Amino acid sequence: MNDSATVQPIRNFPVQLFAGVMGLGGLSLAWRRAAAAWGFPAWTWQALLWLSCIAFVLVAGGYLAKLARFPQAVRADLTHPMRMVFVPTITISMLILAAGLADAAHGLASVLWWAGALGHLVATVYVIGAWFNRPDITRDAMTPAWLIPIVGNVVTPLAAPKVGDMGVAWFSFGVGVVFWLGLWPMLLNRVLVHDNPLPPKLAPTLTIFLAPPSMIALSWQALTGVEVDPVVVILHDAAVFLSLLLCAQLHKLVKLPFALPVLAYTFPSAALASITVAMAGATGSGFHTAVATIALAAATLITLGAVGRVAFAAVRGDIFRPE
Repeated sequence: MNDSATVQPIRNFPVQLFAGVMGLGGLSLAWRRAAAAWGFPAWTWQALLWLSCIAFVLVAGGYLAKLARFPQAVRADLTHPMRMVFVPTITISMLILAAGLADAAHGLASVLWWAGALGHLVATVYVIGAWFNRPDITRDAMTPAWLIPIVGNVVTPLAAPKVGDMGVAWFSFGVGVVFWLGLWPMLLNRVLVHDNPLPPKLAPTLTIFLAPPSMIALSWQALTGVEVDPVVVILHDAAVFLSLLLCAQLHKLVKLPFALPVLAYTFPSAALASITVAMAGATGSGFHTAVATIALAAATLITLGAVGRVAFAAVRGDIFRPE
């Protein structure tokens, strides 16, 4: 068979591309915080926000085309033990864009927030229900990517004070926190007990560990209106420590061949940048400012680099091949 015959961009359009939208949107929110804290020009985060909006339209358009022409392929995404956890990246992308657009496009942001918040609760029920009921989803399928449907619930509060509902935000926040606390020890066991290690291709998903403490801290700020309290400090410090642990694995991660999971680096690093910048802005501490500067610079390089590589691979058709 001619190799080009296996390249069917619509049929094989990967739902994981929404992780790149999350990364770009999250990076725009981090730069918006930096603009507020350090006086950076507004165009920095606005350019990233519009780039993330364009990316969302392109990726959503591609996935809607897949749904229209190959519904069985979308059904396969919804039932695949590993790919199914990436389907909620669609609703998380909506929630992140809602947070970015809340001031400039209140009506659109409100629509995105409600669709994302309610849609994500449905997606969470679906995914966790599959974990409960399907014996074919075993420990081998467990990766840090399992945190994706959980993390989405703690993204919901970000824009709730401006365009959403605080009751829904608190509900989602509670779901996310409780299930993160439940999944966290299971995932640590999966990673630290080496009788069944993660496949090297999925090693970038380790970065997802950064997202829950970072996002819980940011959403706690949004829900309570308190910039710094013991909850925020503990979660911020835990996220920074986890980033140090991941840095210790850098020598392994940089040797991995390029693959679509590199997008897993983007949103967690942006979430870490957001909470460190928020902490630096609130405390004025030189230490926190240094940490935030490093985190923001790293998130920018990681996100733009990963998204750029994936975009180049998409143009070549490399990411549209069957797994």
